[in-house]
Amino acid sequence: MAENGVTRRGVMRSGAGVVAAGTLAAPMVHAQGTGGTIRVAFWDHWVPGGNDALKQLSAKWGEQNRVNVQLDFINTTGNQLQLTAAAQAQSRQGHDAISLTPWDVGAYADQLEPVDDVIQRLVAKYGPINPIAEYLGKHGGKWRGVPATSGTQAKPACVRLDLLEQHAGIDVRAMWPAENKRGPNADQWTWDTFLKAAEACHKAGVPFGLPMGQFSDAVDWIGALFLSYGAQITDDKGNPTIRGNANLRQAVDYAVRLSKFLPGDVWAWDDASNNRALISGRSALVFNPPSAWAVAKRDAPQVAEKCWTVPMPAGPAGRFLAYLPYTTGIWAFGRNKNAAKQLLEFLGQRDSAELTTNTSGGYDIPPFASMADFKIWETQNPPTGTIFNYPLKDHHQAKYAVAYSPAPPELASQMYIQALNTKVIARVAQGGESLDSALGWLEREINNMRRG
Repeated sequence: MAENGVTRRGVMRSGAGVVAAGTLAAPMVHAQGTGGTIRVAFWDHWVPGGNDALKQLSAKWGEQNRVNVQLDFINTTGNQLQLTAAAQAQSRQGHDAISLTPWDVGAYADQLEPVDDVIQRLVAKYGPINPIAEYLGKHGGKWRGVPATSGTQAKPACVRLDLLEQHAGIDVRAMWPAENKRGPNADQWTWDTFLKAAEACHKAGVPFGLPMGQFSDAVDWIGALFLSYGAQITDDKGNPTIRGNANLRQAVDYAVRLSKFLPGDVWAWDDASNNRALISGRSALVFNPPSAWAVAKRDAPQVAEKCWTVPMPAGPAGRFLAYLPYTTGIWAFGRNKNAAKQLLEFLGQRDSAELTTNTSGGYDIPPFASMADFKIWETQNPPTGTIFNYPLKDHHQAKYAVAYSPAPPELASQMYIQALNTKVIARVAQGGESLDSALGWLEREINNMRRG
């Protein structure tokens, strides 16, 4: 989930996986009902200043409740955040609460404090939490963390308006204006249209920058593509659904055909490669959060002013948007679980979520559909409204998606780490295997993971 062009903060490790990158501490003053100290490890934001909202909000809550709130910000470069969670779970000591990447909630579910009471109060105010955040955050019938705004991202299409219109004849700003309505021909924004546009832009020397390797950006957009074809590779019990799966065959065949119009080295791209392609002006389209556009705004304004964010294309089974939520979990062995719950509930309030999203320049997406109307997405520029369609909105007629759902999260996380969806495409497109042979390999890999 790394983003390109943004300075990552330094990381210092100490104790049982505790990583500090600047600690915020209010004076320790005990108060009736809460009091004491809580220590929270948050994901270290890629966006410069992206941590400032959590610092400000935590300080405000700590002062109001007379609690000493200590924050550590831990980045995911080198899996530092994930390693910290693993070390703390093993040693059963560390922070009271910690940011968890999408699959880690399930990995530590039995060591996380249930937070159903917090969720119930937030849902009563703001409506239901989106199903993907629930799929990843709820285990054994209980919520094992509070879906977070900070760090939660989607990966729609960031399009070069000028290049797509010049070479493919598509005006995506007309299709998807910065308004809560669909424009003319929005229904034509399908994977079939996308393939023709990819071919045209490839011939013009500005190919779409779509990674096809084993990093998150690749796995995520291919996961949404598969779901838009109804191409689930397991059922909700984890049983492979490969044999006789016409939808899966269609999805893989499509991806193989599309890959012919992408840069030749996309099979080795990491999560920074597509950002670089957009910012350098060499690509007409990428799937990414607004971070790539934001860096272009800083480093290549002539590129940024021609970018427009639109939903992912629709397939035969509908339109899906790649979505990766962060969750904040409270360790069952934490020393001040009650205060941690109260802080996370405060951070989940609409005002808190909006400040968080504003501070990240619109990068962060709250887990509630009722919060998809923050003004930041309407006013960001250039051009004004460029990321209006970044969060999922009703008129998109789309659903958030995470790769490998509806598999049990424990299995889905293994398939995600191993990038089975991009590997099966590569076996055909690069390795020259038949589709039958590649799908047979996919079924064996899933069965091996289930036995393991």
